[in-house]
Amino acid sequence: MAVQFPLADARAFPETVSMSIDFGWWNKDADGRKYQVNATVHGGNIAWRRKQGHHAAWESHTPDDDDRARLVAEASRRLPRRLISQRQFEEIKRLSSNLGPGGIVGRRMRVSPEL
Repeated sequence: MAVQFPLADARAFPETVSMSIDFGWWNKDADGRKYQVNATVHGGNIAWRRKQGHHAAWESHTPDDDDRARLVAEASRRLPRRLISQRQFEEIKRLSSNLGPGGIVGRRMRVSPEL
């Protein structure tokens, strides 16, 4: 009788594991200053953040069409190397077509209601 481990099943079927993928690149603003863009895909949402400078804090970023195209391009580079599945790639393409920064941007914990 073979013993099955839950992690072994998760490795065999990566689509069933929770998808949390980070993508990052550098952009330049209108003044020619570089800033880092980070897009985190998790739980059916994309969290867009940006940071300018080494010791600066991450802040919310509203993506433009170039950022969305770059996200799909970065995801398509990971697809042939099997770092993401085809299903995850289709989900990223679908999510990147949504407008706005995403529903969970800047919200890392649940806010308790005022009593």
